[in-house]
Amino acid sequence: DTERGELAAKYWNSQKDWLEYNRGAMDKCRYNYGVAEQAHVVGRRVKPEVKVSPTKSGAQAHPDTLICSVAGFYPGGIEVKWLKNGQEQTAGVVSTELMQNADWTFQILVMLEMTPRSGDVYTCQVEHSSLPGPVTVLWEAQSDSARSKMLTGVGGFVLGLIFLALGLLVYLRNKKGRPVPQPTALLS
Repeated sequence: DTERGELAAKYWNSQKDWLEYNRGAMDKCRYNYGVAEQAHVVGRRVKPEVKVSPTKSGAQAHPDTLICSVAGFYPGGIEVKWLKNGQEQTAGVVSTELMQNADWTFQILVMLEMTPRSGDVYTCQVEHSSLPGPVTVLWEAQSDSARSKMLTGVGGFVLGLIFLALGLLVYLRNKKGRPVPQPTALLS
């Protein structure tokens, strides 16, 4: 409606190469959107796989690190939090950049530096558009004595299985070597 607008419209309409380029770009975008929609990329939702693993620094003065690995999710928007005994932790939390996988899904690592104490429960909480609600994965700190008791129990169980197998083997070998007694009452 204005004189300046008409001048601008005439200028851009006179640029035939520019118009052709933009029409081609628009057609390409329209085609790519259709392909993406058919391949279920548009509106695609893939649930994340969440794992928590501890790492030990080795030095007593340094804290340990818990790693929350969140992988295989789509789309890329995600929220990952660390909780200690139900309270959100912000100090000592470090995150990698959001990384894209070859299959167009994403992954991220969120680490928490901490000093574990017996009874502390650490939780990695993940919220994503593919999930109906937050997903939580727990990690509970164990004391060294609890860990050694567990290892002792597992070791005892394994030794028991070994002795059971050896005893069964000796029994079966001795049984094969003996002749089978024939009932004398049935023979006469």
